[in-house]
Amino acid sequence: MDYILSIVILGGINMVAVLGLSIFTGFTGLFSLGHAAFVAVGAYTSAILTYYYYVNYYLALAAGAVAAGAVSLIIGAPTLRAKLRSDYFAIAVLGFGEALRVLLENLEITNGARGLPGIDSFTTLPVVLTCLVGGVLVARNFLRSRWGAACIAIREDHVAAETAGVRLFRTRLLSLVVSAVYCGLSGGLLAHFLSFIQPQMFTLVQSTQLLAAVIAGGMGSLSGPLIASFVFIALPEALRVAQMWRLVAYGLLLVLIMVFRPQGLLGYSELSSLFRRGVVREGERRL
Repeated sequence: MDYILSIVILGGINMVAVLGLSIFTGFTGLFSLGHAAFVAVGAYTSAILTYYYYVNYYLALAAGAVAAGAVSLIIGAPTLRAKLRSDYFAIAVLGFGEALRVLLENLEITNGARGLPGIDSFTTLPVVLTCLVGGVLVARNFLRSRWGAACIAIREDHVAAETAGVRLFRTRLLSLVVSAVYCGLSGGLLAHFLSFIQPQMFTLVQSTQLLAAVIAGGMGSLSGPLIASFVFIALPEALRVAQMWRLVAYGLLLVLIMVFRPQGLLGYSELSSLFRRGVVREGERRL
């Protein structure tokens, strides 16, 4: 049961990060290959505060999320102002992520490549669920606001959106900061669950896994990427007895989703809307 509980917690932590990337990639339409860097900023900021300075756990989580948002401003302001195409922006963020990883490997306060061991294990399932539910509510309200409508308009046609009065730079930067805050919160939760972090945990592989969950779950959905994210965490663990074949199963699942559901598991729908449609159709059938 402890093992299953740890998988559930890890899945919930990963879902928080995917939720943030879904806002930026799924609803704003910009790809990123470096969001693991924001997870790293949140993880190291919160861990350093509790490890060296004995800051309250919840304050450290908040500080990690804010730090990730601030760092996203540093990389987002020049790149988004330059109006880089989505693929060029993805490469720019990837370069930033690799540079940050090298920096973490050479700083004394981060203990270099050896990482930080012995971090207090404060993250529990209720904490993760609270952060996840709160994150979903905030993301839903954000997407229903005028800022969310502007993000969706940019995703559909940025030229038409700009003609209609949407400020591309400001909206995209806001979307990036919001997504980075989610990733920073996820990093803080991860550091205080594993009780150990090192720079090699936040590489291109993690960024790719986050992006794969968003694409496989559906670019216009919040619940779809969350489901895909949890499946991508749970499936390799469930097949761990198969050793190397579990990675084959992971890749096969991605291929099957792209072949049979190219729009993603839920596409542009949400679980709640699908449930309501099912209830309505069942009521009409009985009538």
